[in-house]
Amino acid sequence: METLAASRCFDGEQLRLRHAATTVDCTMTFSVFLPPQARQGPVPVLYWLSGLTCTDENFVTKAGAQRYAAEAGIALVAADTSPRGDAVPDDPEGAWDFGLGAGFYVNATEAPWRDHYRMYDYVVHELPALVTAEFPLRDGQAAIAGHSMGGHGALVAGLRNPDRYASISAFAPISAPSQCPWGRKALGHYLGPDPTRWRAWDAEALLRDGASARPLLVDQGGADGFLEEQLMPERLAAACADAGVEATLRQQPGYDHSYYFIASFIGEHIAFHAERLGAA
Repeated sequence: METLAASRCFDGEQLRLRHAATTVDCTMTFSVFLPPQARQGPVPVLYWLSGLTCTDENFVTKAGAQRYAAEAGIALVAADTSPRGDAVPDDPEGAWDFGLGAGFYVNATEAPWRDHYRMYDYVVHELPALVTAEFPLRDGQAAIAGHSMGGHGALVAGLRNPDRYASISAFAPISAPSQCPWGRKALGHYLGPDPTRWRAWDAEALLRDGASARPLLVDQGGADGFLEEQLMPERLAAACADAGVEATLRQQPGYDHSYYFIASFIGEHIAFHAERLGAA
């Protein structure tokens, strides 16, 4: 593992690192924030998954999360959004909503994507094993969060692994990817044309199929231009209600899809996770 950058931040340390990842068969870059409490011993960790076109750096540089994580004594781990490299296939049409920067946090089964696009295994298994071995993180005390495509990833990872994450949160998640243009394109390419194979990667479908969930917090911007066509928060709300899931689903009037929205409420999300992680 190679350290690309290290900076002092709120009396903790912000790191950017690179390693050879086996699950996605390429070199991956990710970011870690260690709060000052990590100098005294292991701390809980919050994993962050970003949205379409992003890298690990968007959250680190725009969300303002380090201040709150330092106060709560929580480490932050921000993954990239897809495999990268010359050998990794991209959308043949060069679109921004599929391929590089748009891994959708699934395990692809279809050629040519299946050799690299195994982002679910990377963010749920390989990356946590790596950072837990290398940094002072409490084994078994983790939460997960994300934005947009990453909100979808956080919901799916959390619903599929209720024993791995103490809590789940999301900003403007793609709640029902089987039903929206972004999701149908990605799942159709990565998993094939049969929609029944998509259900294991769709938060609404997982809830309706009986997935158990940890406490859930979702914030949605009321002025988000993707609200109706792509995000469909009403479907998530209905599925949570029908499943009896402990969920706080909020619409914030006037906020859009940007990191200004995330920065406005990230402190509340970190406090939500800190309470359930038993952080300092």
